[in-house]
Amino acid sequence: MLTFLRELTELKGPSGFEDDVREYIKSKIEGKVDEVFEDRMGNLIALKKGKTGGKKILLDAHMDEVGFMVTNINEDGTLSFAPLGGVDVRVILSKKVVVGKDVMGIIGYKAAHLQHGEDYARIPKYYELKIDIGASSKSEAEKKVAIGDPVSFTTEYEEVGDYIIAKALDDRGGCSLLMDLIDDGVDANCDVYFAFTVQEETGPKWPVILMEQLKADMVIAIETTTSGDDPELEKYLWSTHLGDGPAITFMHRGYVVSKEIFDKLVETAKESNIKFQYKMRTVGGTNARRYAMGGMPAGVVSIPARYIHSPISEIRKDDYENTFKLLKTFLESE
Repeated sequence: MLTFLRELTELKGPSGFEDDVREYIKSKIEGKVDEVFEDRMGNLIALKKGKTGGKKILLDAHMDEVGFMVTNINEDGTLSFAPLGGVDVRVILSKKVVVGKDVMGIIGYKAAHLQHGEDYARIPKYYELKIDIGASSKSEAEKKVAIGDPVSFTTEYEEVGDYIIAKALDDRGGCSLLMDLIDDGVDANCDVYFAFTVQEETGPKWPVILMEQLKADMVIAIETTTSGDDPELEKYLWSTHLGDGPAITFMHRGYVVSKEIFDKLVETAKESNIKFQYKMRTVGGTNARRYAMGGMPAGVVSIPARYIHSPISEIRKDDYENTFKLLKTFLESE
């Protein structure tokens, strides 16, 4: 349990740049499944054949994280950039990032002592921010980076008591769960496909390829989801609460979850005495919507997380463990 999460979260892999994550996962699961293959878009799929076969269940976790891309190299050597996925400008000011493979930088904005009046209350725009890589001219910066290079946060993984603090828990937490299930050896009657997918953060779309390839009878998207139990937020606005177990979704943006799958997940948790919670707000979306649009009924199970889509996020170890138990029990009952 938690064998792979540290290394997964510390890998760089914004949307469209999942190569390192994919190669790491592939290296760790080969020999533990019956088949591993990669499609043309970069999705990685592993098959664990069931005892009787027939029915197909697909588990989906996306490899990408929110990040940025270099859009211009400026005359003064700074870099303009754009977000890959939904990243609030307010959480990235003065944060350390890595551009491309190993060029370190800082996200810069007008210093506080130079701001006046309405500047303090105004949320800056992305075009006003620059990445400082220590270059003094455009020509110097061009020797280190190029337009189109990915930009990633640099947060290191930490365990603090019952909590895990890291970047990219959305959705390396889901990837880690799939890898732990493979490592543990799922003993299911049906065939189980483990799909590590690309570019979810820029808008779920690539599951359409998996729909044509696999034609699964059922899909479960494995995610991390916003908690809401943050300082000063009223409890009735919470989406989930850390420590209350995996969150089972009944509806999110653009999709009402298959009632059959939702009921089975809830029933499994109750019968096995696995602590769980319902995701109580319907904001956000997952790959489940795209699978359902292609005729594959889908459910969603998530690890509650604080501060997702930022340089640092936080989960509880027991929530992770209970999510693992729920998924393993569910698969082995099918």
